[in-house]
Amino acid sequence: MKSDVIHVTNTGSGIAEAIKQTELVAAYKSLQKTDSIHLTLLTEEMMGMMKALTGEQEADFWIDDEDNTFRLHLKIETDMNTEKRLNLLSSSTSGENVAAKGVMGKLRDLFNRLVEPTEGSVPSEYVSGWDTTHLDTAGAAAVARNYSAAYANVWSFNKYKASQQNKENWDELEKSIVANIADEVEIGIAAGTVEMIVYKKV
Repeated sequence: MKSDVIHVTNTGSGIAEAIKQTELVAAYKSLQKTDSIHLTLLTEEMMGMMKALTGEQEADFWIDDEDNTFRLHLKIETDMNTEKRLNLLSSSTSGENVAAKGVMGKLRDLFNRLVEPTEGSVPSEYVSGWDTTHLDTAGAAAVARNYSAAYANVWSFNKYKASQQNKENWDELEKSIVANIADEVEIGIAAGTVEMIVYKKV
């Protein structure tokens, strides 16, 4: 099953419709109340991240499912201007994105940087999240095992989480809705496209 594709922007257009689409999917699939709430919370977190992207950004949001696993997609065409992003960051005293607090804030910052990559644009703390195992198996079997197998480069939240030993980072992870509800978050990169996929098993 694949839901309707909802076009959203970081100015707020389509965001309410995306959340409504999640509620409709949950009702259509007759999900238990807790699972329905979890899908909605994850969508709200993704839409909050979308609204915080720098520049004028547009994306497509949809949900699909397979074998009791729901996948929430946020796919953006990468046309953001690098200079615009750097100019926005230069207005910060530290030269860093001070809004990148908490797990979703940091995920949004990573997503934003991948939308318009520059040399050294991925924070060093996220390097451990890159996943190459999805490239081990080619063809349909890989796609069935891992939706993001279609992407040459995939960042995995689970791999990032497993690498964390810093207490402050663990405190953030324990407080995060995404870290506690999602089974996985992946960011796939291809020419002209960056896609975030949030996985939730029910």
